Amino acid sequence: MQATPRWFVRGDIDGFFGLALDNLIQILLIVGLCQGVLGFSTNLVYGRVLPGIALSLMVGNFYYGWLAYQQGVKEKRGDLTALPYGINTISLFAHIFLVMLPVKLGALSGGATPDKAAELAWQAGLVACLGSGLIELAGSWFADSLRRIAPRAALLSTLGGIALTFIAMGFLWRTYAQPVVCILPLGIILLTYFGKVKFGLPGGLVSVLLGIGLAWGTGFVSWDAARFAQTLEPVGFYVPGFWLGDLWNARGTLTEYISVILPMGLFNLVGSLQNLESASAAGDNYPAAPCLTANGLGSVVAAVSGSCFPTTIYIGHPGWKALGARVGYSMLNGAIMGLLCLSGTIALIAYFVPIEAGMAIVLWIGVVITAQAFTATPSHHAPAVVVGLLPGLAGWGALIAKNSLRAAGMATPEHPLTADLIAKFQLSDTYISGAFALEQGAIFSAMILAGITVYIIEQEFLKGALWALAAAALSFVGLIHSYRWTLADTVIDLRVGAAAPWAIGYGLFALALLYAHWSKKNVSD
Repeated sequence: MQATPRWFVRGDIDGFFGLALDNLIQILLIVGLCQGVLGFSTNLVYGRVLPGIALSLMVGNFYYGWLAYQQGVKEKRGDLTALPYGINTISLFAHIFLVMLPVKLGALSGGATPDKAAELAWQAGLVACLGSGLIELAGSWFADSLRRIAPRAALLSTLGGIALTFIAMGFLWRTYAQPVVCILPLGIILLTYFGKVKFGLPGGLVSVLLGIGLAWGTGFVSWDAARFAQTLEPVGFYVPGFWLGDLWNARGTLTEYISVILPMGLFNLVGSLQNLESASAAGDNYPAAPCLTANGLGSVVAAVSGSCFPTTIYIGHPGWKALGARVGYSMLNGAIMGLLCLSGTIALIAYFVPIEAGMAIVLWIGVVITAQAFTATPSHHAPAVVVGLLPGLAGWGALIAKNSLRAAGMATPEHPLTADLIAKFQLSDTYISGAFALEQGAIFSAMILAGITVYIIEQEFLKGALWALAAAALSFVGLIHSYRWTLADTVIDLRVGAAAPWAIGYGLFALALLYAHWSKKNVSD
């Protein structure tokens, strides 16, 4: 093992391609949703939102690269991998559909012009992003204690459930939707990182280049002069602004949408904590408090400089480490993503490099994360890992079900989603209401169920009872399992008693665990 860290190694090239693709996907989603759903103008997207994203990505990527280098010097190690960092995908969708879109629609119904409604939606997004960052900053003081009391299986299985579904399964479907373009790049990734086959160039780079060649060579993508001309329109240089006045003007959003902002901030905090545990399982131990503080500051910087989207420590550290990435991939990603956002060339890159060309790397990372949930925990905790995977699977299933309903023409004013659908699903033995309940707060419920299972396996029933009581409390206030129907979705219903049946269920579970503790104590006495 190399005893001193280096700023850049060969594996950083592969790591950069994987992380840059991940970041690029998030940014493309933001541009598409902001313009298509929220009606943001080109100036609003490229002149305010993207420069804010640029600063937030540069702050975090440079910090985590610097931290990995300093930690390597301290530990006399050259194999530490910087924590991957980028935009929080879950918060991205939550802020757009649960905060910004309702604000826009409310403004339009009140007589505002489309431009004014878009401006108000953007301001509301800034407040939501700031709130998320402040929650993570506050949570950094006690997160390390939570990390110590949570079993590793509870933390890693939660990530595994997300990786298996939202990352691996989603990209696997997309791979087999375009087999001629996508199967070969996936094969190159598997040969490189599981089979240790050498191709002369970094395997990730070979995979991406082959994907680009197949996409253009087979006609999957082709030259379109009109579309290319549109791609060039926003190219320029944008100076980041500071939007404290807009944050102040929209301060009422914080209380009006606290039911979205608070749980999303907490989910971000817990998710970052789980990702730190994932890094620790891979052999890289980073201090929780400064890492979470930097993460929170990244979101604060994003909000102040125009972005509505919080940042986070990314899922997938073991994947980047297995790629051979160390310090430089993080800093290079921050520099390149910052340049693309500040110059408006994101759309230009996307035109030439379709997502299909590089998504095999992200799929592979999803597989590695899921595998780590089993390999980095004691073998007799495997049942707890499986239990921890289930809420993520249920949440993904709920998403697929709702997307299917939307594709069938529902989720419209004429055909809204309502509770009447539950009985129709149950006719085919599909208890969709359970999936909707598990979808809300899936990060918390996965961690709690896996943790309780670990304590049952270890016969530490009192600790299991305390975790069950925590689940009952979270259910009672609506942070997990509570949901309500909207026209097109089921969303969290953050209010006291909203998930009372689940609170009662967990309470009864706690009583059973307390009985087991009492019974064991009496037998031993």
